Amino acid sequence: MTAATTVTDTSSEKSTKHEALSEHITVKLQDVDEAAKLDSDAPLDPEVAARIRRKIDWHLMPLMCVMYLMAFADKTTLGQSAVLGIIPGAHLNQNQFNWLGTIFYLSYLAFEYPQNLALQKLPVGKWMSINIFIWAVALLAHTACKSFGALFAVRFILGMCEGAITPGFMIVTSMFYTRAEQNLRTGYWFLMNGFAIIFLGFVSYGLLHTKTHNFMPWQWLMVITGIITLITSVLFWFFFPDSPTTAYFLTPEERVQAVQRIKINQAGVENKQWKREQFIETVKDPKVWIMALIAAIANVVNSLTNQRQLILVQFGFIPIQTTLLGCVDGLVEILTIGLGVALASPRFLGRGYAGVTMYIPALLGSILVNALPSHNKIGLLFSYWTSIFVFTPFVILLGWVGSIVSGHTKRTTTNAVILIAYAIGNAAGSFMWKKQYQPRNHVPWAVISACVFTCLCLFLLLRYMLSSENKRREAEKRDEKYDTVYITTELSDGSKAEKKVDRAFLDLTDIQNRDFRYTL
Repeated sequence: MTAATTVTDTSSEKSTKHEALSEHITVKLQDVDEAAKLDSDAPLDPEVAARIRRKIDWHLMPLMCVMYLMAFADKTTLGQSAVLGIIPGAHLNQNQFNWLGTIFYLSYLAFEYPQNLALQKLPVGKWMSINIFIWAVALLAHTACKSFGALFAVRFILGMCEGAITPGFMIVTSMFYTRAEQNLRTGYWFLMNGFAIIFLGFVSYGLLHTKTHNFMPWQWLMVITGIITLITSVLFWFFFPDSPTTAYFLTPEERVQAVQRIKINQAGVENKQWKREQFIETVKDPKVWIMALIAAIANVVNSLTNQRQLILVQFGFIPIQTTLLGCVDGLVEILTIGLGVALASPRFLGRGYAGVTMYIPALLGSILVNALPSHNKIGLLFSYWTSIFVFTPFVILLGWVGSIVSGHTKRTTTNAVILIAYAIGNAAGSFMWKKQYQPRNHVPWAVISACVFTCLCLFLLLRYMLSSENKRREAEKRDEKYDTVYITTELSDGSKAEKKVDRAFLDLTDIQNRDFRYTL
């Protein structure tokens, strides 16, 4: 930022009167948020704001929900394929099967930060569309794979492309919605994981009855999910917006109103310039690493995703029963995520306490799976379903990030750090399901219990840190440094004029902007 002086009157009387206002800060357009160009000081009618939100919901949520359903379905086809014949069909052993789950997340880990840089530099919707298209082609290519090496390659490509989806959705959600709305919208698209499980369960049940010469049921599963994903990628390219400042479904006036609506976030929309100082601040910010630790430890448990069918078989259910019982997994996940995001609303417990509340039944369920006798397969089944509560706090965390991190480079870097940790946890989790622990898997379930308890404590620690910082800021004298910042804009007649920029659109981080308050 550079200091500049603006003289608006030659009168000595008026000059004295406005002496305190005569100096202000002028910044370059590329330094501020993209929304600064559309910001307006005009009051926004609540009814207009509600209408804009409904319009955004109708254009974003259906596509986001369908895409996240297919994203989860596609990466969990491996688990469903376990009961559809992929292990003998592709000549795999148990260790190789586990590695196919691991390589997905190792690839995800390796490409997560480059993917987040691309999401900052390039149009978000278009970049996601390209990744979804490549992903669909890789999924279809599974059908031609008859060996571990071939499946290893296509799973690597899936992980690389999937790294654009969750961070892209996190960015878009924070762009279009207020902090109070983000938690619920994140819940909407994430609970599609449950619908994906139900969808795959019924498809797998049908495929178990197919008798196709030289084409196994697991290959048909890849074809079905691959074609749907391919169609979704085309829809995304044409209909998914990159930003509220350019959204095709909003009129020019509505784009201004959409920007006004999210000003309360004090976090802006986006900035295409990578800022080194924001990257360094992210690396030094303790709360980012607490969130990363939660993501890593919580997603050791996510290895259940690829093991769920095998676990039910080991409880004593036959393969055709597991495909239908797996649909209940999806229903439980939908209900628990719905309950979790409702409790996370500020009217109830808030993010921190809602996450802790969800971890309590998850801990109980994981302990019971270990403690109940092997002949009590119904008790084991219900205990396993109770452990599914464990997935909800991570959904709450994803919705929380946009409410406690500001500055576009900091936000994309934080997303990358958290999702890299997510990939590490998932990759590590696959290795604990060793053949020597079957059929009861006492060691993996003990690890799950320990992970749940640790994450519960970390949620409480994160909430305490944020609450303490909010109290510190309330006690501080207000920082007025960013109250008089201007950008130079060009008018239609070619002349230049200065426009004041609200601090919400200065692309400040949550640490720089002392007006920022953390959502608890």
